[in-house]
Amino acid sequence: MSKTTPIRVMLVDDHSMVRRGLTAFLKSSPDLEIVGEARDGREAIAACEKTQPDVILMDLVMPNLGGVAATRMILARWPHVRILALTSFGEKNLVQEALQAGATGYLLKNVSGDELADAIRSTFVGRPALAKEAVASLIQSEATTVHPADTLTRRELEVLAVLVKGLSNPEIAARLSVSRSTVKSHVSNILSKLGVSNRAEAIAFAIEHKFVP
Repeated sequence: MSKTTPIRVMLVDDHSMVRRGLTAFLKSSPDLEIVGEARDGREAIAACEKTQPDVILMDLVMPNLGGVAATRMILARWPHVRILALTSFGEKNLVQEALQAGATGYLLKNVSGDELADAIRSTFVGRPALAKEAVASLIQSEATTVHPADTLTRRELEVLAVLVKGLSNPEIAARLSVSRSTVKSHVSNILSKLGVSNRAEAIAFAIEHKFVP
């Protein structure tokens, strides 16, 4: 990321006051630029097509189309976009669903301005941004513990299955009938979500934990 090219951010929340608050937080960060807003998932999809953001801050509970469904639909069309779920403390089940839909991480709505900016920067480079309080809450309940495999989307699991066979990105693109850039984005997401640094580690992890046949 160059100093002259800020991270393009879109805000999705059905409460205007929340969007205003987020905007106020981000104004002090010159490397972040708000390029769009939406009040629900449907508006988010339309806005994403027009603005092509780098990172989306996505509320989970919204009318018309919720954040989980919107996350899944946006990433199916624009897999390079990074999505951060915005959640209230009690929405643990929705957090899991958002991660399974492809969100890179999640924040609580009481996040500070500095924490929010840092989380956006981390998400932009593919590092999961997770609220500490929510992580602790998830760990305390076995029913809500997120297994790394559960955070992968169906398409990412398909890419991982082919990756295990030793295929290159061009070969994977041909096998799955997608572009090379799409494969590159999927592989990047897989490495990030599994917490590994390269393809070999991802393959070893997948085989050890029996993610793929």
